[in-house]
Amino acid sequence: MELRIFTEPQQGATYETLLRVAKAAEELRFGAFFRSDHYLRMGSGDGLPGPTDAWITLAGLARETRRIRLGTLMTAGTFRLPGVLAIQVAQVDQMSGGRVELGLGAGWFEDEHKAYGIPFPADRMSRLEEQLAIVTGLWATEPGATFDYAGRHYRVEDSPALPKPAQAKVPVLVGGHGAKRTPRLAARYADEFDMPFASIADSERQFARVREAAEEAGRKPDDLVYSNALVVCVGRDDAEVARRAAAIGRDVDELKANGLAGSPAEVVEKIGAYGATGSSRVYLQLLDLDDLDHLELISAQVLSQLR
Repeated sequence: MELRIFTEPQQGATYETLLRVAKAAEELRFGAFFRSDHYLRMGSGDGLPGPTDAWITLAGLARETRRIRLGTLMTAGTFRLPGVLAIQVAQVDQMSGGRVELGLGAGWFEDEHKAYGIPFPADRMSRLEEQLAIVTGLWATEPGATFDYAGRHYRVEDSPALPKPAQAKVPVLVGGHGAKRTPRLAARYADEFDMPFASIADSERQFARVREAAEEAGRKPDDLVYSNALVVCVGRDDAEVARRAAAIGRDVDELKANGLAGSPAEVVEKIGAYGATGSSRVYLQLLDLDDLDHLELISAQVLSQLR
C-alpha cells in the first residue's frame, strides 16, 4: 500500500506552507504530494491568505523537490481549456523531470465559479469526456504528426500537439461516485481510479463497476490502479487524536467512521481493510498544514508498517 499526501490549500495556505509540506513529505518517503484545485474556501473562515493556483504551485514545487511525485485531485475541467491544460501539465512534467500526474474532474463547486467569474455549464460531464480525449490525444500524438478533434464542445484543428511531457505517459486519474458514466470514463482514459471519501463497502462496489467497465472497453481491469482519498487524523494517544481533530474542526468519532483516525495501529488496520477491496494507494487528506509532527508520526508508525 502506497501512502500519498493530499492537501486542500483553498482552506488557507501560502505557497511557502505548501512547499514545507511537500519537502517534508519527500523527506519522509511518502509517494506523492497532491493538492486540490479550488479557488474558494469551503465552510466558515476568511480563507486568508487566499487561493493559490494548482498548476502554478506544482510548477514551483517541481523545481524545489527532487523525488516526490506531484499531482492534482482533481484539476477542475471548468477552469482551463483542454489544449491549454495539456501544455501546462506537459511543461510542469518537464520541469519536474517526469514526476507529474493529472487528476481531471468535471468541476463541482459552483460558488467558486461565481466568485471569480468562471462559467459553470450544466453539461460538465460531457465536457470532461471531450477534455480527456483531447489532453490524452495531444500527448499521444507522435512527433511530426498533427492532432485533430471535433466534438460538441471543443474543436482542435491541425495541432502540432506540442510540447510533449517528459514521461512517455503522464498518469491520468479519474474518480468519483457516479455509477455509470464515471466508470466508463475511467475505463477509457484513466491509469488510476480514485474513490474519494467513501466507505469500504462503497469503494468495493465502485471498484467493481470500474473493473466491469474496463473489461467492456477491452482493457484488463488490473491495468488500472485503484485508490482512495481519506481524511487523516493520527495520534500517539487519545488526547493527541482529540487535539488534532479539534484543530481541523472535526469530531473524533465522525473521523473514525468516515476517515483514517485514531492510533497508528487503528489506522493501519483500517487501511488494510481498504486494501482488501483492491485499493493499493491512499491519499491522506492533511488538513492542518502547520502540523508537520503529524506527518512524522504517520511516516514512522503507519507508513513503516505498510511497506
